[in-house]
Amino acid sequence: MKYDTRLVLLLITAVLIGGYFLVNRKGSEIPASGAPIAHVTVPPLEGVALAGEAVFNENCSSCHGVNAAGQEGIAPPLVHRIYEPSHHADGSFFLAVQQGVRAHHWPFGNMPPIKDLTKRQVEQIVAYIRVLQRENGIQ
Repeated sequence: MKYDTRLVLLLITAVLIGGYFLVNRKGSEIPASGAPIAHVTVPPLEGVALAGEAVFNENCSSCHGVNAAGQEGIAPPLVHRIYEPSHHADGSFFLAVQQGVRAHHWPFGNMPPIKDLTKRQVEQIVAYIRVLQRENGIQ
């Protein structure tokens, strides 16, 4: 099999240039596992949303991060347009807690069901997430 020397040199050059840009990308470093995915502005919380923050922190933040900002390599942010009420109604959060979720929007794998949360606690979590979403422009 005979190779065209110019073609081989062109391919080697392309690989080297591509490798250089891949290694020397600016502003696109891979975040550390566990780093927040979203920037979340937290408004003053009260009532059900305040209670929801406490329940979220006890049961959800270890995966979904502080203030539902998600964590690189672990779980998605819930303060994200994917979870806006018109796409994921409140009932989807209840189902996620009861049945778990098969991975479909994010590459984090399946979410297992969360045991021992009452309906009231899930209502509080949803209220907390919705307040965060509204504060961050997600209607």
